Amino acid sequence: MTKEKILVVEDESIIAWDVKNRLNNLGYQVPSVITSAEEAIKKSEEIHPDLVLIDIKVKGKMDGIEAAKQISDRLNIPVIYITGYSDEDTLKRASLKKPFGYISKPFDDVELDALILLTLNNHKLKSRTKKNKG
Repeated sequence: MTKEKILVVEDESIIAWDVKNRLNNLGYQVPSVITSAEEAIKKSEEIHPDLVLIDIKVKGKMDGIEAAKQISDRLNIPVIYITGYSDEDTLKRASLKKPFGYISKPFDDVELDALILLTLNNHKLKSRTKKNKG
């Protein structure tokens, strides 16, 4: 069985490689680790991952919230925010973009894997429902 491809968008290299290694250890494929919002959109268009894990605060002219919205809206790829910023304003702004999930740093592997599995399953269910209605 082929494991899902997850694109990691994180501009802090130590954290990015830690997340990549955790995902690999959990059995997921990580085809790329990206550092900017614009690059995340471009790479998502190229490789069409099953899921994008994106930090809210990344390099570039736009932040992770705006990149996630574009990835989700244009490409129908589920997005989970990973961030160290859990203040009320950030959470409120992020939730307005209707992400599939949100996880605060630091997180453990069990928590991460559970959120990924729930997100992928919810996305599949949502996609099937849309297809059946259309």
